[in-house]
Amino acid sequence: MRLTTRTNLAIRALMYCAVHEGETVRSAEIARACNSSANHLAQVINALHAQGFVNATRGRLGGVRLARRPRSINIGAVFRLFEADVPFTECFAPETNTCPLITACRLRSAIRRALEAFYHEMDLVTLEDLVKGNCMLEEIFRVADRLGEGSACSGPGAAASA
Repeated sequence: MRLTTRTNLAIRALMYCAVHEGETVRSAEIARACNSSANHLAQVINALHAQGFVNATRGRLGGVRLARRPRSINIGAVFRLFEADVPFTECFAPETNTCPLITACRLRSAIRRALEAFYHEMDLVTLEDLVKGNCMLEEIFRVADRLGEGSACSGPGAAASA
């Protein structure tokens, strides 16, 4: 199984926003930190905004910020947003399916069960689970120097416990 680039970028962008929770960040900052083109990121941000995951404001003073708390953002829901229209196999898209085995194929139901199990597991994960106390992630996003005293990532040995 392989996630689409859009799903991967959506999760990265949400993690960036969660690390910067309470701040409005520029799309260009997210694109740089997530190794993405600004144009590709804009498409992802538009979809996340349309579904209420982020607030996005255009213009010189605009930017992106989480629309909900990280613990309220379900990763399974984000995956479904970007993956639902992408059939896992040809036989899952009846309008373009050319497989002659569809009526006798037992693999299709096994794949469907595996996908359901995958989404079930992703439904157990929140954005908070991905970022809270994740010192290495904060370092990657270059915010460790802006964290105040009392952060889960400040103090001796904090990075080792992440």
